[in-house]
Amino acid sequence: MSTLLYKRNIMKNIIRPALVLFILLTVLTGLIYPLLITEIGQLAFPNASSGSLIYKGDQIIGSELIGQSFTEPKYFWSRPSATSPMAYNASASSGSNLGPLNPALTDAIKSRIDDLKAADPTNKLPIPVDLITASASGLDPNISAAAALYQVHRIAKTRKLTSATVLTLVEHSIERPWFKWLGEEKVNVLKLNLALDQLK
Repeated sequence: MSTLLYKRNIMKNIIRPALVLFILLTVLTGLIYPLLITEIGQLAFPNASSGSLIYKGDQIIGSELIGQSFTEPKYFWSRPSATSPMAYNASASSGSNLGPLNPALTDAIKSRIDDLKAADPTNKLPIPVDLITASASGLDPNISAAAALYQVHRIAKTRKLTSATVLTLVEHSIERPWFKWLGEEKVNVLKLNLALDQLK
């Protein structure tokens, strides 16, 4: 068999089918499949597939999935964020990665405890751990039910509301575990603060 004929056979029997298969799979997995899944997501879960955005009127003010910083005493505070260069930076999701013996972690926790006590000096309840430690992502939009309940007294006092009114709002905002056992009770901070602003 001549060299030229041998090369033509390789092109015909090996390279051409490989190229055709490569092109077909690229179109199928890189174009058709993503478009199909996107369309199914838009139809079946329109809110989630659009980012679970929260609106105030016509204005987007956030997402149910990404936390925001609240530092005023009249609002429920979120879980601390360790992202940089600013808190809740969605483009730099990360934790602090500080070990339990690292003095920087101890100092950060002490500072957060001091802030909570300064905002509500008469509150003698134990401080829930999620109010003084950052999450692994730094973007946690939720706090535990205990963390929300811890802040009821401060918010009621600041807004001149009864504790019962704020407590009722928190209880209505608690998201229960799936099937009553899968997960933990949690509260979305942004949604709770929006509901708080709507109280008369």
